[in-house]
Amino acid sequence: MHLTPGAGQTHCAGCFRDNTLVLELRRMGHDVLMVPLYLPLRLEDVDASRKTPVFFSGLNVYLDQRWPWFRRAPRLLHRLLARRALLGWVGRWAAKTQPAEVGELTLSMLRGEEGHQAREIEELVAWLKTQPPPNVICFSNALLLGMARRLRQVWDAPMVCTFQGEDGFVDAMPADARGAVWTLMRERAAEVDCFIAPSRYAADLMRQRLALPAERVRVIANGIRLEGYGPAPAPPAVPTLGFFARMGRAKGTDVVVDAFFEIRKRRRVPGLRLRLGGSLGSADQPLIADLRRRIEREGAGAEVDFCPNLDPAAKLEFLRSLTVMSVPARAPEVFGFYLLEALACGVPVVQPRQGAYVERIEGAGGGLLYEPNDAAALAGAVEPLLIDPARARALGETGRKAIQSDCSAERMARRFADVYAELCRRG
Repeated sequence: MHLTPGAGQTHCAGCFRDNTLVLELRRMGHDVLMVPLYLPLRLEDVDASRKTPVFFSGLNVYLDQRWPWFRRAPRLLHRLLARRALLGWVGRWAAKTQPAEVGELTLSMLRGEEGHQAREIEELVAWLKTQPPPNVICFSNALLLGMARRLRQVWDAPMVCTFQGEDGFVDAMPADARGAVWTLMRERAAEVDCFIAPSRYAADLMRQRLALPAERVRVIANGIRLEGYGPAPAPPAVPTLGFFARMGRAKGTDVVVDAFFEIRKRRRVPGLRLRLGGSLGSADQPLIADLRRRIEREGAGAEVDFCPNLDPAAKLEFLRSLTVMSVPARAPEVFGFYLLEALACGVPVVQPRQGAYVERIEGAGGGLLYEPNDAAALAGAVEPLLIDPARARALGETGRKAIQSDCSAERMARRFADVYAELCRRG
């Protein structure tokens, strides 16, 4: 059983990874139940949770926290606010939820059966009792561990938790909430038999934050379905720098624009283009509007393409149109799905020397590293690849082969299945 929080209309790497994992495990013959939490999942593939109700409805969770009387509201109202259609509509505003605003709610969720959302846990338990008992229970991230103790009371099954970048979310909270969340998460982590991190960086970071012994943490790289990916038949007609991730400040959309202007000013890359793509929600619209105005003021409007919220086919076309891609995230990241997708298309990446980027690029090739949060340094690393497309293409091909070897969905699923089988054998 996999418990996965939905993110409404926001593209969520955790949702993609979990859905890919569940579909691949099913293809291998395993019986896997995927349970969506908060909101329906937004995906590019078949929704592995489409036949399952949404539990911990985002509306109910919020109202449980805000109004004590709602915790005793009639069941009919409670169920109405958990309907998929309504939650899908509400999910259009999910991107407005900021860590600074949800500290108390996060603490309440981590308190589980002692928190304001205890009723939500009981409804989940009641429904799960109508299903075959799970051999393994997997939580998509450590912020869900408030329900682990109650689930263990009902099912004596091994519990697994994957890490999905919780550190960035919690660390963005106000100091008082941040400390309390880490303390409570460490306490609830005692319920879990095994943690799975997508990178060595994530494993080391979360072992320290949650005071975990090394033997309880495994590393399994995220994987993607490689069907449809592959390099373009020929390099782009003009040198093209690309960005593809959430189009916001955290991922450094403005930094890549600064780097573009720096390269443009040097006049060593004739015909230079910039293409900006990825997920764009309401919370990031003001930044993108500012960047558009700046680009127009600089007289570069014809040289820059904005390509938000592309469908899967258009995304692949976008990636293949690039000479090189960079997502200059301001803070260290635990993985970076966008790197897999770019490299799977044979596009080299230039990333900050921090977080999981270092082990990905230094360990498997396919890109270059530069000093973080420095647009001039990014420009200096990107420019040689734009000038020498043959070098860029060779670098991308090295990365593509590494992704095929290490980061396929099948490899990821087999490694998860091996961990699950080991835990079941322990009893």
